[in-house]
Amino acid sequence: MKGRVFENPRIKDKVTVLESHEDTAGEHLLVEVEMLAGGGNAWHYHTSFDEEFTAIEGVLGIGLNRTNLHLQPGEKAVAKKGELHRFFNPGNSTVRFRVKIMPARPSFLQSLCIGYGLASDGLTNKKGIPKKLDHLACLLDISDTRLPGFLSLITPYLLRRAARARKRGVEKKLLEKYWA
Repeated sequence: MKGRVFENPRIKDKVTVLESHEDTAGEHLLVEVEMLAGGGNAWHYHTSFDEEFTAIEGVLGIGLNRTNLHLQPGEKAVAKKGELHRFFNPGNSTVRFRVKIMPARPSFLQSLCIGYGLASDGLTNKKGIPKKLDHLACLLDISDTRLPGFLSLITPYLLRRAARARKRGVEKKLLEKYWA
């Protein structure tokens, strides 16, 4: 890992690693996120870890099983593995919050490094989505992110594409450039 702070110039947020998988013997990963007004991500879920969200500064929007919550500083919400969720900033100023991933997944940090690195290099769209399908497929696989609804129909294709990209060395090149 090249550093402990990652910034995405496309979506204009910043992630700071507070506790890595190495720091906690794999128990959890703890990051702090600063997200501008209007920022957030799309509905998704993970198959191998839970996420605990804690609002630190400002109101944090959490979508959990298609219900939107507005967390005040100090309040928490947990998305268990397999539960549909998202986070967003519903306010007009920057929100700061922590995300605890349990158990820790080193590959999740790898996906942050790659995704934010691609954004810094201009290889994503304005929402931070990789322009190359192989990069998107690898990121979804590495981060254990799954998409709901209509997009769930293309997930098997993307996971197969990620496996082929891995065999062709695409994932290795991404890791060498943005993680090593």
